[in-house]
Amino acid sequence: MRVRDFLKYALAAGIFALGTQLAPAADETVQLKGLRGGTPVTQDNAPVASHQERDHPVADRDFVQQPPLIPHNTAGYQITKNYNKCMDCHAWQKAKYTGATKVSVTHFRTREGQELDNISPRRYFCTQCHVPQTDAKPLVENNFKRARGLQ
Repeated sequence: MRVRDFLKYALAAGIFALGTQLAPAADETVQLKGLRGGTPVTQDNAPVASHQERDHPVADRDFVQQPPLIPHNTAGYQITKNYNKCMDCHAWQKAKYTGATKVSVTHFRTREGQELDNISPRRYFCTQCHVPQTDAKPLVENNFKRARGLQ
């Protein structure tokens, strides 16, 4: 009987001690600060004031597999399943006349490595990887350094 009573009191004391440790933590509110600020997820923030830069030389890349940035304004460029405005200048047949950068040969391969005579459907929508250069400021401070091989 004594051992059983001792275990009851020990268990009760343990539960009491644990409860007193957890109670203050439940009262403290944690303030999280994300990039959205106080804006609820169901609502969009106003776009940051920046503008696409006009035509200029292509920017240097910061990491090895970085897709090139678009060095010109793309406002009004249409890319649908039937038409891609980018190909008016960047298609291999037109690039030599327009002076634009030709589409990379990697864009003519399927996922399985098969070579196509036209842009692969998985690479057709340019802006899923390539973005226009802007004068936007970084959203968070950072000390990012370019890949050593690109310096």
